[in-house]
Amino acid sequence: MSDVRARIRGSIPALITPFRDGNVDERALQEFVDWQIKQGSHGLVPCGTTGESPTLSHDEHHRVVDLVIEAAAGRVPVIAGAGSNSTSEAIDLATHAKAAGADACLVVTPYYNKPTQDGLFAHYEAISKAVDLPIIVYNIPGRCVVDITPVTMARIAKLPTVIGVKEATGDVSRYAKHRELIGPDFIQLAGDDSLAVAAVANGAVGCISVGANIAPKAYADLQNALLSGDFASALTIQDRLTQLNEALFVEPNPCPVKWGAGRLGLCQPDLRLPMLGIGPATAARMEAAMQRAGLLN
Repeated sequence: MSDVRARIRGSIPALITPFRDGNVDERALQEFVDWQIKQGSHGLVPCGTTGESPTLSHDEHHRVVDLVIEAAAGRVPVIAGAGSNSTSEAIDLATHAKAAGADACLVVTPYYNKPTQDGLFAHYEAISKAVDLPIIVYNIPGRCVVDITPVTMARIAKLPTVIGVKEATGDVSRYAKHRELIGPDFIQLAGDDSLAVAAVANGAVGCISVGANIAPKAYADLQNALLSGDFASALTIQDRLTQLNEALFVEPNPCPVKWGAGRLGLCQPDLRLPMLGIGPATAARMEAAMQRAGLLN
C-alpha cells in the first residue's frame, strides 16, 4: 500500500464518460484515457460524479472501470469511483474495482439519507472490512448534504485501508486540520480546481480535477510546479486557467466540461438526463475561457 500512497499525487482528472447514441462510447473512452496519460495526467478517476456515475447502470459502471484500467495499462494509478448511499452497493462496486485491478477506490459520503457522524464512520468501516483495496474518502457537502468533520475524518483515517481524502468542502483550513489530527502522511487531494494552489500550500499533494479533462497538460504542469515548490510558475499557469475554472461551474458539472470536450473533438458532448446541454451564454463563456487557456489557439 505504501507504493500506492507514493503514486497518488498531482493532476488526476475525474474522467467524463463519453456517450454515443445513448451508450458508453468505449472507443472514445479508451482513446481519451491514452490522450490523458500522454498529456501528463498523473492518475485517473473513472465513474465519479463528473463521469455521470448516477446515470450508469451497474454493468456500465463496471465496464467503464474495466476499460479505463485496460487503457491505462499500469502507466498511472486508477482510482475507481465506488461510492453509493447504500453501503452494500458501495461494497459491491469496491469489490469489482479490486477484481478489475484498480489501484484504489474513491468513496463518496452517502448522499440523500444524511447519516450521522457515527453513521459515516460505520459506512467506511464496513467497506474497509469487506474489501482490501485502498480507499480515498470523498467529502463534498455541496452535493451530498453531509460533511465529515475533521474529528470524524481522523477516526476514519485509522481504518487500515483508508489512505486519503478528496476534500471538496471549499474550506482550505481543512487541510491543516487534517494534518494536525491525522498527520502528514494522510493523502489530501483538492476537489476544487480553483483552490488547487491554496490546497497544496496547505498540505494537499494534488487535485482530482474537472478541468484536466480538457486541459490535461496545463493542469499537470500546474501540479508539477506546485509539488516542486515553484509557486511563481504555478501562479502563472493558474492565471491562464482561472476563467476556465469559473466557466466549468456556471452550470452543473459535467455539462460545461462535456461541451468543452466536444468542442475539442475528444468525444460527443452527449449527456444523460437529467443533465442537459449548456445554454448559449455558458457556451460563450466556455469558448472565451478555452481561448484564454490556450486550448483553441
